[in-house]
Amino acid sequence: MSDDNQIVVPPAFIALYVPPGRIRPTESRDFIAERLELCEDMACMLTETAQTQLWQLGITEALVLERVHRGLQGGTAGLNAAEAGWVVHRLAELLEWEDPELPAPESDEAA
Repeated sequence: MSDDNQIVVPPAFIALYVPPGRIRPTESRDFIAERLELCEDMACMLTETAQTQLWQLGITEALVLERVHRGLQGGTAGLNAAEAGWVVHRLAELLEWEDPELPAPESDEAA
């Protein structure tokens, strides 16, 4: 990514790449900006799908968001668990729906 890139990465998105107890992200600014673009595009793309599910299935907004979250965590979307959560929160914001309470992302490390 070039230095003249004008993307402003929100602190909440940068936080996805800052391990607990640390203050610096584990990834480069360019990497994080690219992931932000992917996640933002995904959230925008899902707005119509979410509205359609709400209308066709007659379920609550919270249930729609829960289903979207489960779908994003399947691995085929190319998102990690933290990014999937961010996409769902952003989707709720775009649709002006209540921000969902999602389960905490599971650690990728073995216990």
